[in-house]
Amino acid sequence: MMKKALYLFSCWIGLLSILILATPLEVRGQGQTISKKINRKGKIMKNIEVATLAGGCFWGMEEIIRKIPGVIETNVGYTGGSVDNPNYELVKLGTTNHAETVEIKFDPQKVSFKTLLDYFFRMHDPTTLNRQGNDIGTQYRSAIFYHTPEQKLTAEQTIKEVEAKKRWNKPIVTQLIPAGAFYLAEDYHQDYLQKHPNGYTCHWLRD
Repeated sequence: MMKKALYLFSCWIGLLSILILATPLEVRGQGQTISKKINRKGKIMKNIEVATLAGGCFWGMEEIIRKIPGVIETNVGYTGGSVDNPNYELVKLGTTNHAETVEIKFDPQKVSFKTLLDYFFRMHDPTTLNRQGNDIGTQYRSAIFYHTPEQKLTAEQTIKEVEAKKRWNKPIVTQLIPAGAFYLAEDYHQDYLQKHPNGYTCHWLRD
């Protein structure tokens, strides 16, 4: 009787393992099904957290963020809209409500979400609605797509701190939005300013 019970238990464990392995990982767009903890090269990344930020053209934002100590990987893409699997030609029309966004994978033991937000509010103007520099449209809005209640709370507190410092003469219009599906942008947008060092950017770190 005991042997039969053990056999049934082992069968159940085996079936459960198959179901887990067969479960699709998080859909991130551009036809890819990939986990947040797997990088673009397919390697598993341990002990990481994810931040998703929008603040204008993603080329310049990514170039600044990649240099922050503790940042492991950056991906640019689209999120926050109502259209599945968008592409740049569609997003640039400003009709999808998707924002150009940087997905940041970081080691929380080396850099905090709060520190990333401090950089975020230095690298772009969070007071211009649906605009950053010469780029105009909802795709260039300022937004923090939070992944946890803790990230939302940190974002709320950071916005209050920035406003209290009166760095900007106008109110901050940065949106706080629950993170949803993140769609990878086309390959030519990834690491753009690494490929084109003299390419366009409207981002810099303010004192």
